[in-house]
Amino acid sequence: MNLTIENILLVGSLLLFVSIIVGKTSYKFGVPTLLLFLTIGMLAGSDGIGGIQFADPKAAQFIGVVALNFILFSGGLDTQWNAVKPILWQGVVLSTVGVLLTALSLGLFVWYVTDFTIYESLLLGSIVSSTDAAAVFSILRSKSLALKSNLRPTLELESGSNDPMAYVLTIAFLSLVLNPAQGVASVIPLFIQQMLVGGLAGLGFGMLSKTIINRIQLDFEGLYPILVLALMFVTFSATDFVGGNGFLAIYICAVYLGNQDLIHKKAIMKFYDGMAWLMQIVLFLTLGLLVFPTQVFPVMGIGLLISLFLILVARPVSVFLSLVFFRMQLRKRFYISWVGLRGAVPIVFATYPLLAGIDKAPMIFNIVFFVSVTSVLIQGTTLGVVAKWLRMALPERIKPISESEKLIIDLPKANLQEIMILPHFTAVKKRVVDLRFPRSAFIVMIKRDDVYLRPGGSTVILPNDVLMVLADREQDFAQVHERLHRTGGQPLPNPSVVG
Repeated sequence: MNLTIENILLVGSLLLFVSIIVGKTSYKFGVPTLLLFLTIGMLAGSDGIGGIQFADPKAAQFIGVVALNFILFSGGLDTQWNAVKPILWQGVVLSTVGVLLTALSLGLFVWYVTDFTIYESLLLGSIVSSTDAAAVFSILRSKSLALKSNLRPTLELESGSNDPMAYVLTIAFLSLVLNPAQGVASVIPLFIQQMLVGGLAGLGFGMLSKTIINRIQLDFEGLYPILVLALMFVTFSATDFVGGNGFLAIYICAVYLGNQDLIHKKAIMKFYDGMAWLMQIVLFLTLGLLVFPTQVFPVMGIGLLISLFLILVARPVSVFLSLVFFRMQLRKRFYISWVGLRGAVPIVFATYPLLAGIDKAPMIFNIVFFVSVTSVLIQGTTLGVVAKWLRMALPERIKPISESEKLIIDLPKANLQEIMILPHFTAVKKRVVDLRFPRSAFIVMIKRDDVYLRPGGSTVILPNDVLMVLADREQDFAQVHERLHRTGGQPLPNPSVVG
């Protein structure tokens, strides 16, 4: 089937629908959702049952760049400065030095085991050198995996900020493959320019965007996410136009905006949360369509060897060397090493050699594709298991809720009350399951010492906890209050209630 203007919406909507339905149940079998999207794209392609003819790396690259804008911007909005600040330098070192060490070590290994030239080998190493933001954000959030010791902010900061480094290395070594005589020293000014201009532009556009959003006074709330969309693309394209790294710029811009007071911030956050998922689906479907499985099979042997070296040697070595000057538990370093997920970003970067027309480009693309799939399959399915094995996972009953999660929760305020638990309430030191609330009422969050917790049945109520209680009917709250503070058959004075 050839994609045309007439059928592209039908085919695209059907693929989206199937992806969402299949992805809904995928985690019951421990399969990462993104891998399902990729598989559906492959099945729909020319080598699959769908027979859709798609072999345009330029279009795939364009879709990939647009999708990465949304994914990185959404991840930046969700990055809380208070959580990131204690581990800022760790994340920065991992996203720069760590990426460089991964690219160099893997590139040297590829040079040793293949007939690639040194620059072609380093190009392949650069393409897969960064952890994938889409994969990390998606899998961590889909699994609702809570981690100890600021691990999650570290991993999300690294994955959100290391794509620019991988992009610069990819462009640099691609230029060396095309023109070997220019030498490695010639790409150093490019790196400095990309990172410096990208960082400054991101902060500048973030400040400018905040001013525009809060002062423009649009008539409709629904226009604010569209306004931010325009500002996002302006940030990326303008930064790229002046020689900076657009990916770094939009991430820094989004981090800045996500930590500011904005008009209709809740609507903006919800919009980008949905768009990030849409772009992840579209990106993986597109890359699945672009891949020809019959061309991947011949490189599976060397691809598996490279993938295992990346997972078991290159990534751990780069993490341990990058963090050598930081005080950190050995178990934490091992877990950071394991969450080195490769996903769609390396596949998008692998389209650059294809468009440049270098001899080894098809083989590089297919190896990168295989490495990405095996990374998501091996590491993505075991994040929870390894976290528990290394004792890095928090118990379900004390998982904290992030500021961004609180922001986008949409509850009927008329039936929501915040109840302060005073020290003499009979609910103190009781488990949630023992409170025997009416069936229509339940505790959605507990605020304890300025930290929001997800309650479970075994969660114990402590003095000065603030319970956020949701009920179907207003009259149900009378029973809730009775269960919380009745003593000897007599109700105590009403607690602090916010309706």
